[in-house]
Amino acid sequence: MAETIKVGRTFAFLLVDKFPMFSLAAAIDTMRTANRMSEETFYSWITVSATGAAVTASNGLQINVEYALADLPSADIFFICAGLTTEFEDKPKVIATLRNLGRRGASLGGLNIGSYILAEAGQLEGHRCTIHWENRAGFQERFPQIECTGNVFEIDRKRYTCAGGTTSIDLMLEIIKQDFSPALANEVANQFHHERIRSQTDRQRIGPERDLTGKSEKLRKIVEIMADNLEQPKSAVRLAKAVGLSVRQVERLFLRHLNMTPGRYYMSLRLERARELLRQTHSPILDVALATGFTSHSYFAQSYRAQFGRSPSDERRTNY
Repeated sequence: MAETIKVGRTFAFLLVDKFPMFSLAAAIDTMRTANRMSEETFYSWITVSATGAAVTASNGLQINVEYALADLPSADIFFICAGLTTEFEDKPKVIATLRNLGRRGASLGGLNIGSYILAEAGQLEGHRCTIHWENRAGFQERFPQIECTGNVFEIDRKRYTCAGGTTSIDLMLEIIKQDFSPALANEVANQFHHERIRSQTDRQRIGPERDLTGKSEKLRKIVEIMADNLEQPKSAVRLAKAVGLSVRQVERLFLRHLNMTPGRYYMSLRLERARELLRQTHSPILDVALATGFTSHSYFAQSYRAQFGRSPSDERRTNY
């Protein structure tokens, strides 16, 4: 039987103002290492900006690119890399290009908050996607019809999205696994001391205090349910039933591992989501309250001030 000859793949990375350097480097270096470990130049990559001019990353470094959108060559996957903002010069040109690529059946991807721009271009409808946890609330409010998971990456047919940072490594390792083998993906991961390759079903940390590594699996499951049900909070009884424990056992679990009651923890999750919505959207404050499970504006304002030391309206004024 004749040996199957692998044909190389080229990935294009469109960089927009304040893009995250680490997300880009993690993606490209994973491919570079795959080439080295496989002893063949299978992956290649190109960098692109709207006009072909250099782009400033979020860390202040300027990156020269190889192509402008007008001169864009063909690529197997076209990624958009965005970080601190979804607003940038020449955005209409980027949106038009994404729409054109989508009409032609191209594979499109987003690193960090690139998913937001893909969604604005209408390229995620009917697809699962993910985005950095800090921007998920705003994304879901802006695009309620799109399934945006809390996972580290998503591959849904011709759409490739990840939450940025080290999840760019996981996304590329999954692509390498599909193109070559799990063995090569593991070899590449070892080069980065990436001890465990996260799968598409691995969830992002919910926030800066949500690292539950090494803690009870049932605790992690309850926190997951809480995070997925902020608009209509689950009762203590339903949370306990979901993991096969009594309400009292759940209370002990939270007190032992997190030094607070389940109710206090759930409230903190809801208020953190509210803060994200106040910072990331123009939704009326009452809508933010309702979206995070508060039926009373006054109770929401009182709870918010107790948690963050400022009112929701002060939060909104500070960020706009």
